[in-house]
Amino acid sequence: MGKYGRQIKECRMCNCDEFYNFLDMGFAPASDSLLREETLNEPEILFPLKIIQCKNCGLTQLSYAANPNILYDEKYLYESSITKTGTNHFLSMADSICKKFELKSDDLAVDIGSNVGVLLSGFKNNGVKVLGIDPAPKIVEIANNRGIETWKSLFDENVVKKIVSEKGKAKVITATNVFAHIDDKKELMSGISSLIEDDGIFVVEAPYLVDLIEELEYDTIYIEHLEYLSIKPLVQFFKRYGMDLFDVERYNIHGKTIRFFVCKEGKYEISKAVEELINIENEKQIYSKDTLDEMRKKVEQHKKEFVDLLLKLKSGGKNIVGISAPAKGNTLLNYCKIGPEIIDHMTEKSIIKQGCYTPGMHIPIVSEDEDSYNGIDYGIIFAWNFAEEIIKNNKEFSEKGGKFIVPVSKDGIKII
Repeated sequence: MGKYGRQIKECRMCNCDEFYNFLDMGFAPASDSLLREETLNEPEILFPLKIIQCKNCGLTQLSYAANPNILYDEKYLYESSITKTGTNHFLSMADSICKKFELKSDDLAVDIGSNVGVLLSGFKNNGVKVLGIDPAPKIVEIANNRGIETWKSLFDENVVKKIVSEKGKAKVITATNVFAHIDDKKELMSGISSLIEDDGIFVVEAPYLVDLIEELEYDTIYIEHLEYLSIKPLVQFFKRYGMDLFDVERYNIHGKTIRFFVCKEGKYEISKAVEELINIENEKQIYSKDTLDEMRKKVEQHKKEFVDLLLKLKSGGKNIVGISAPAKGNTLLNYCKIGPEIIDHMTEKSIIKQGCYTPGMHIPIVSEDEDSYNGIDYGIIFAWNFAEEIIKNNKEFSEKGGKFIVPVSKDGIKII
């Protein structure tokens, strides 16, 4: 990999070199790399945001993989524990896994890309030994301060050897919204094979390509998300490494996601749910050129409608803010070229994001309090997957006549 990353010339799951390029969203900065005032006038790295699909296995992916050392440095400030909805989801996930696989007190749970340790705290509450692995220094510091042992590292051969030496092998390895961030799948699978117990499980949670296409959740496409997962290519991929994708579940979090379970070959019976989802993928023709072309047209139309709406409101003298500053919001801001001339500021509950600026568009991020809505007519909920909770938390804004804009939903752009 070069200094900034690498161009994808072969599919990382099947090595095919033939792709269908179906969506070009221009160039964009890393969505989670927020800026400080003192860095606003420094050069920013922009990466090509182009989406391609492998013509052989069907893996949908970015055409360029950014260097992770650039993505997950001091500027990476995503916290997984900001909303009650998100926190409850991960605690419930830990409870479910512990119950389903009857984890015991001497079992070890390792979370790859563990962030501030929300999921691991759920395992810890169940009496399971835990260890987090995450490369972002500020995030690791928060996790350790919360009492969740977390090592600052990418998930590589060296850290796997250290875990096995000091902690033993893992009964469960989790990767929530992380699997699709990892470019070197060969090293990942080598690490999983070395770390996992013979009857252990690897659990991955990620957005589902079927839902991305159907619900037009294109703002979940950003530099950190190298892949947009579906079951068909995953089953083939894990087989290559002597593993079975043996079960899959669907959840409504971050839009909609899949949670799939992987084991060493033959260790668990393969659920009917795996075949059912592959059948759904084929029925909905998500590997078809026509389907992908239709998605591109809808994305371009959504961009036009969103920009037209905001320009109309602004020309009418309305004041607009962004409510929450998630990575997906930065996809919309940069793809639609929406800057501080339209959005006054972004409000945030995350303390470590406050005082920063959004990458690319440089909109200031302020504390989410009553003063941040003074004189504001419209608030755009960029974290639309938590819209219900955000609206409830900001009822004073709506009581004073403020309106919420939900930019992405199954019904298109909504004003509430």
